[in-house]
Amino acid sequence: METVETIISARPVIAVLIAALASLLIMLTQKKPNLRETCSVAGAVAAFLTVISMTPLVLAGKALEYTPFIILPGISLKFRVDALGLLFGTIASFLWILVTFYNIGYMRALKEHAQTRYYFCFAVAIVGAIGVAFSGNLFSLYLFYEVITIFTYPLVAHHQDEEAYEGARKYMVYLTGTAKSFLLPAVILTYVLAGTLDFAPSGITRGIFPESADPTLVTITYILYIAGFAKAAIMPFHNWLPSAMVAPTPVSALLHAVAVVKAGVFCISRVMLSVFGVGLLHSLNLGIPTAYAASFTILMASVIALTKDDLKARLAYSTVSQLSYVVLGVALLTPSGVTGGLVHIANHAFSKITLFMCAGAIYVSLHTKKISEMSGIARQMPFTIAAFSIASLSMIGVPLVCGFVSKWYIGIGALQAHQSVFLIVLLTSTILNTGYFFPVILRAVFFKPGEGDPGAHHGNGLHEAPAFMVIPLFLTAIFSILMGIYPDYFMNIVSAMDPDYLMDMVKAVLL
Repeated sequence: METVETIISARPVIAVLIAALASLLIMLTQKKPNLRETCSVAGAVAAFLTVISMTPLVLAGKALEYTPFIILPGISLKFRVDALGLLFGTIASFLWILVTFYNIGYMRALKEHAQTRYYFCFAVAIVGAIGVAFSGNLFSLYLFYEVITIFTYPLVAHHQDEEAYEGARKYMVYLTGTAKSFLLPAVILTYVLAGTLDFAPSGITRGIFPESADPTLVTITYILYIAGFAKAAIMPFHNWLPSAMVAPTPVSALLHAVAVVKAGVFCISRVMLSVFGVGLLHSLNLGIPTAYAASFTILMASVIALTKDDLKARLAYSTVSQLSYVVLGVALLTPSGVTGGLVHIANHAFSKITLFMCAGAIYVSLHTKKISEMSGIARQMPFTIAAFSIASLSMIGVPLVCGFVSKWYIGIGALQAHQSVFLIVLLTSTILNTGYFFPVILRAVFFKPGEGDPGAHHGNGLHEAPAFMVIPLFLTAIFSILMGIYPDYFMNIVSAMDPDYLMDMVKAVLL
């Protein structure tokens, strides 16, 4: 593919600055809760509108780029919006709107403390997510990746009790430790080997490493990247994620669907496609070993999820499993595999945020996180359980819901790579997904509250959570269906990354 036409535009920077301005206004309006929350909503809407304003240009094969300043030759703070960045930026900015409304209902219903700090850190985490999405090089990516880590720490530790501090400590040790020990050396090695940190300006078949680069050093650099992006939660670098479930449920939604883990799999995808390139990964035989590591995570995390009675813990291990679908798809290095993996970033985001918002709604109404204490709650919480059921079907991969689209393309990608073993992984995972989601639905719909269930004591007093919570979770569930029936929007964005590659099912480099 020829080099993408680059347009100098400040719009990528404006999107980041809007989110930053929103976080500042949240601090300034801390004594006026209504105004504070209005600033949060307004900032989310403005950021989203700025992001989608770039969609027509990106779909037309153009990229928007802006460099505020240069530090050294090949090292600069650089913003660039291409198809892959637009995919993640659209998801993060749009879901920020819905989660903000959900935050209002959740935080007010539970009368949570330190709400200004909470909203501020939440907004800055989105600044980091949009910054990661629109980074034009590895330096900018690393900078915003760390912004996400630092400003989500107070959110994980929000309850300020022993359990919260322990979970937050593990969160920081895992994410900052791997970033400093593996990711930073990988970035330095890339600069030494390639002479630049800028992402490849053209398609995904050719990376930035010169042909003269030592294959052993390139391979070591690749392994360091995979280990360094611990936000992707590939085993054994996953344990921080279940521990972070001590945070309020909207934070869990932020961690699992909007910013943190999505930044992890996005960064891995970005490095694989825009730094190494499909051709180099294929020639060094790095794709299939990565796919096996992802497959191990998919299956083991699903098995662990089966054992959890705590709903948030079960969803956390589900996230560990589902994230690796993205890595698996991209690591197959086939057009359909890459397409399925990247589209799953969007599909998983909408479905998983629905599941966590449902868990939060159940907690607000029922004051329990245990699945064994949720018998018969569908009678009093029909919208919440309906949304939970839809999102669960998506995670399982049932047709007409968006999760099916991802699995279908990843399955075709496995066949294109002549690796039928990954079809077995997908089928086994689907069975395991059914095993840990269906019991929740069946208990909520068909069981009667037992003597020990909180629902039995609530009686007719059990009801839906506040509308500020129920409406967003139901909307994201509806989007999961719409994206399953009409997947064109995100599919077109992914295809715009490299039409010559992604629309050609028999690319010569893979023969």
